[in-house]
Amino acid sequence: MHRASPRSSRARRLTMAAAKHPSRTAVDGTAAPSSDDELLAFFQRAAFDYFLIEANPENGLVADRTRQGSPASIAAVGMALTAYPVGVERGFMTRQEARERTLATLRFFWNSRQGPEPDATGYKGFYYHFLDMKTGRRVWNCELSTIDTALLFGGVIAAGAYFREDEPQEAEIRTLAEALYRRVDWAWALNGGAAVSLGWKPETGFISYRWLGYSEALLLYILGLGSPTFPLPAESYAAWLATYRWKTIYGQHFVYAGPLFIHQMSHVWIDFRDLRDAFMREKGLDYFENSRRATYVQREYAIRNPHGFAGYKAHCWGITASDGPGYSKRVIKGVKRRFYDYRARGAPYGPDDGTVSPWAAIASLPFAPEIVLPVLRYYHEIDLKDDNPYGFVASYNPTLTGRHHTGWVSPDHVGINQGPIPVMIENHWTGLIWNLMRQSPYIVTGLRRAGFTGGWL
Repeated sequence: MHRASPRSSRARRLTMAAAKHPSRTAVDGTAAPSSDDELLAFFQRAAFDYFLIEANPENGLVADRTRQGSPASIAAVGMALTAYPVGVERGFMTRQEARERTLATLRFFWNSRQGPEPDATGYKGFYYHFLDMKTGRRVWNCELSTIDTALLFGGVIAAGAYFREDEPQEAEIRTLAEALYRRVDWAWALNGGAAVSLGWKPETGFISYRWLGYSEALLLYILGLGSPTFPLPAESYAAWLATYRWKTIYGQHFVYAGPLFIHQMSHVWIDFRDLRDAFMREKGLDYFENSRRATYVQREYAIRNPHGFAGYKAHCWGITASDGPGYSKRVIKGVKRRFYDYRARGAPYGPDDGTVSPWAAIASLPFAPEIVLPVLRYYHEIDLKDDNPYGFVASYNPTLTGRHHTGWVSPDHVGINQGPIPVMIENHWTGLIWNLMRQSPYIVTGLRRAGFTGGWL
């Protein structure tokens, strides 16, 4: 197992990645991938490599992004823990390597400092959004994040479900995964209200905003409701459902959220096919179908291209939370344009500045492979790899010209964007992570307490 010092230099990391994929043009390094499955296999492996290389194997922390000096993101750690089983099953790493990485991660989070001090790693079982890659302490005065803790625990529970062998390390993984989950005080995060707060800071207390309206917090509520120690009350989920926005867009009836990642994140871990809560029973829908419809809305928006952005078409879409060219106003071909930096972009109501994220389309693969696979082929054909070691560029903007033939290109890869690629490809192929999560009594309890019925429940 690689034991480099935490976060090697960028040049060294790229060299390591190139060694794994000598030509970056083929699954086996000898011929360009041609079939859909070959393309998927190639980009599954490329995206997975992020979690091998952009990590500190001593404590399991994973960099938020490839930018030099980036801190760890706890959500990226959750993605890594979820991706390791995929890596083992696909031969990207050995089971022993995955055990060691997973165990180092869980030991770190269990033993790290929990308390109200501003330089701790977490408090009340939750963890700060960003942590120092070496020390694991809070950085940037960031918030104790409820949603990023939920994404972390998606990975923790997946690890506990995967490592079931009668072997000392795997037994410890299971013990730590359960202990970590049982320590989270979800009820505390309500701060006396009906819905969960976005987070807390030792300097100022709870963030005033709460998780209301359909979002990636679907996973958060299920995890909170399933807790055997400090559960959310069922009323919290009802309060959340009451703030949904049901819309009809381009003939699609669905629970609306503009950024595509919202329709994907909870599905990384949970198979919602034929599962319905009270809201979905009333609508005769499930969240999987809801995400399929949201994916079709993105495609239709790109076809209609109401703002006339360059590149948008039936096989070029993926509008989500992403980096962008940076805030500026320009006149391009006689049209006044406004561009943004990092922004939760959405369709069809915006904000939209012509920035497209290839990973966002790929992560919708299980919902609508018939329209996602043509996008994958197109991005491959226009060479959106740009010599990147981790697959397609994270985001690009063909409306804003630059050094790249496709316009402005993000210089970074982001861990939370890389994670859904290998996992959702695997869920599409085998349902690996979905099947693992079905085995968790906490997931089952959370779904039932949220009122879900049907399907595999």
